[in-house]
Amino acid sequence: MTAPDGRTRTPDFLAELFRNPLDPGYADSAERRAREGELPPGRRRARSGLFAVTLVALGFLLVVAYQQTVAGQPAASSARRTLITQVQNRRAETATLQGQADRLRADVAALRERELGGAAVAQLNQLEATAGLAPVRGAGARITIRDGPTPVDPVTDQRSTQALVKDTDLQLACNALWSAGAEAIAINGQRLTATSTIRQAGEAILVDFRPVTTPYEVLAIGPDSLARDFRDGYAGRFFKELSAGYGMAFDASVAKNVTLDGATDLNLRVAQPSTPPPAPSGGSPSPARSASPKSTASEGGR
Repeated sequence: MTAPDGRTRTPDFLAELFRNPLDPGYADSAERRAREGELPPGRRRARSGLFAVTLVALGFLLVVAYQQTVAGQPAASSARRTLITQVQNRRAETATLQGQADRLRADVAALRERELGGAAVAQLNQLEATAGLAPVRGAGARITIRDGPTPVDPVTDQRSTQALVKDTDLQLACNALWSAGAEAIAINGQRLTATSTIRQAGEAILVDFRPVTTPYEVLAIGPDSLARDFRDGYAGRFFKELSAGYGMAFDASVAKNVTLDGATDLNLRVAQPSTPPPAPSGGSPSPARSASPKSTASEGGR
């Protein structure tokens, strides 16, 4: 807009809105109606009929969509009920099998006690506890690690995973506990053995192929100084840095009178005792050497 003095003036849209509150189309429509007059009765009836047909068609479509939705609900509900029933049946079967396994385990323990005697059974129980197959009780350390905040990137709409606990973090914690003198370790109730694995599957962590979730509680039985040694060692410093940098929660405290259950199973794929080499055929026999029994197991790694 050019003023009389030749300068360009910015139009005031707000003032223009108040001066002309109605859209120009309303004025054009009123002028056309005044010029052409009202619509003939036939055209008005046709327009009303078209409007009514449109409403009926929309109503019909809504009714059809509603009927289809309602008709699909019983099938979805039936499938859901079927799945729930199957899950409940499987749980009942699992509980029954677990009861049978416990009874058989008790029978085996009774037969072993009767056939082997007290000293041999005590030694065998000690070996099972060392291998992670028998429950153990004692004092030690409780290491708790929790995921940090996971904000969503507003640009990519993806959740940040930098503050999530990784499988390598749990591996580091367990190895540090073993180094500090731990005798038995469990992660969220999963007892570790010589063939245990701690792996990452997407954002989930699997301990012996069983998922564990945050907060991750690592219980270890060992010397009284286990928690302090872990907290002051390289693993404790590492987790403190993660807590300060990413907001992950970390705590190492003393655990008293804790019980770690035995591992559910120990799958040894290959195990064979070693035998001493045969004596040479000629000459004086070489002195006998005591060969310690040794077994080979294919481990998944820890």
